[in-house]
Formats: sequence, structure tokens, C-alpha cells
Amino acid sequence: MGFDVTTLKFDANGLIPAIAQDEAGEVLMMAWMNAEAVTRTLETGRVTYWSRSRQSFWIKGESSGHVQELVDLRVDCDRDCLLMVVRQTGPACHTNRRSCFYTAVRDGEEIELMAPMVGE
Repeated sequence: MGFDVTTLKFDANGLIPAIAQDEAGEVLMMAWMNAEAVTRTLETGRVTYWSRSRQSFWIKGESSGHVQELVDLRVDCDRDCLLMVVRQTGPACHTNRRSCFYTAVRDGEEIELMAPMVGE
């Protein structure tokens, strides 16, 4: 039978949010996927997003080497959000941090939780 990507609920632009989480449970980033990106991810095992700014496919790590290898693709209960459990090589964030979620708001102040990674 197989997975039917058309059962997912995409927004008016044909996109669905995809959260990347490492195997240990740390949330790394959020990006967008269209139906073709989901299909490519499942076929290749390399997480492929849709870049809204470039209007093109973006295979995570293609230029940076910071690859996301798909471990598990999960669909939420409403079928309008995806969770990519990944094996992340190097930082996930374009700022060279492990996670894009490196800023916390505590007592009304922004706190930087992690510095950029040095090297790989």
C-alpha cells in the first residue's frame, strides 16, 4: 500500500512545516516541505526541504556538508506538520550552531543558550 503524500494537509502555497529533531530528542530546526520534497526525502534518505526564498529544493548539507540523514518521518495527528527524526552531521543552523533554537526569553530578556560551533 505505501505512504500516500496526498493525504498530508499542505497550506495554500502547497507547503507543510517540518521540524527536524535529532535521535536524542533535541529540536534542531524548522523548515518547509512541499509534496515533492517529502517524496525525495523518503526516496533518498537525505532530508530535502523547499526554500521559499530561493523557490527551489534544498537538500540539507548539500553545500555546507552539515547533512541530515533521515531516521524516521512522523506525521502529526492533524496531518499538517511533519517531524523528521534525523542523524545530523555538524550544526543544523546556518549560524553554525547545533540548533536554530539557541535563544531563550527568560524574565523578559533574551539569553543566548549556545555559541557557534568551532570547526566541525
